[in-house]
Amino acid sequence: MKTDNNFTIGFIGLGLIGGSIAKGIKRVFPNYKIIGFDEDKETLKEALKDGIVDQISNGNENDFKDCNYVFLCAPVQYNIMYLQGLKNAISSNCIITDVGSVKGEIHKKVEELQMEECFIGGHPMVGSEKAGFSFSSDRLVENAYYFITPTKKVNEEKVKEFTSFIEELGALTILLDYNQHDAFTAAISHVPHIIAAELVHLVKNMDTDNGILKQLAAGGFKDITRIASSSPVVWEQISLSNKKNIKMLLLQAKDHLEEIIEALDEENNDYLNTYFKEAGEYRDSVPDSAVGLMEKSYEIFVDIPDEPGTLSTTTTLLALNNISIKNIGIIHNREFEEGVLKIMLYDDKSAKRAKEILRDKNYIVYERK
Repeated sequence: MKTDNNFTIGFIGLGLIGGSIAKGIKRVFPNYKIIGFDEDKETLKEALKDGIVDQISNGNENDFKDCNYVFLCAPVQYNIMYLQGLKNAISSNCIITDVGSVKGEIHKKVEELQMEECFIGGHPMVGSEKAGFSFSSDRLVENAYYFITPTKKVNEEKVKEFTSFIEELGALTILLDYNQHDAFTAAISHVPHIIAAELVHLVKNMDTDNGILKQLAAGGFKDITRIASSSPVVWEQISLSNKKNIKMLLLQAKDHLEEIIEALDEENNDYLNTYFKEAGEYRDSVPDSAVGLMEKSYEIFVDIPDEPGTLSTTTTLLALNNISIKNIGIIHNREFEEGVLKIMLYDDKSAKRAKEILRDKNYIVYERK
């Protein structure tokens, strides 16, 4: 990768993803100049104050004329709009990339604008139910898969350089055709978001006036529907941008649900057993080592007696060993979890260390599988 101190990178959008990539660049390439634009002026001020952005853009595309790379990190439809504005502003050597989880629309717009020689699509498989620059991290893309979807006309050497650049940030790159990318992400990201949202709607519509279901659902249900808290604007645009693939998978899911209803009507034990068995086996074969589309939770579950001082003793024990707790709570609904105390840590190393410390003191500790 280039180590040129004159290397300049532009960012349009400095939310969770844009902010994290920009922070990662400053960590790995501290001398690179970063020019940033965001609709939220407070975000720009924060990025400038933190030293992540060296220059603020006022929204004029000519601010990016000297950039080697420009990252489009706004929602999908906005990225397409910004792309059009950059066409006559960037230099002939500049590469424009994006981070959207849908690639079809922007690639088609690139072809329409005859910008194929300067575009390499990108999609880091990271995210969180939290949004905004304040939640961004300089290591968010580290050890995460990062799809790269070059056009057919972009120079091969530029693709290699850009791929190497992304790998320097710690990501695991995968080169993929943009149509195949959209089919894959519909299955592992887009449809799960819709189904999570639907599960929330089912419970919401059943809930009582005093919200009893809201209390009962606070255990495993809240965990499996965590992604339903993501930005509605982002997911509205993703759903419409990848509607063909999403609709096809939802129709398949609808057929499967009808088969389950039929199996219930017929009390078909074999079908139901096989259905749950195959799902469980495939789910258990999914590796934990790589970072997925949603931020991974590092959690342990601990059995503690209902006695005064027990909670403070547990947290003090971890604090004395320099382990920071991200969140902590008592699990009342333990249908899907073991352990009365849920402790959320910041990383895998902290979770493993906390487990060792507590077990050494004869606590019964469980891990999420």
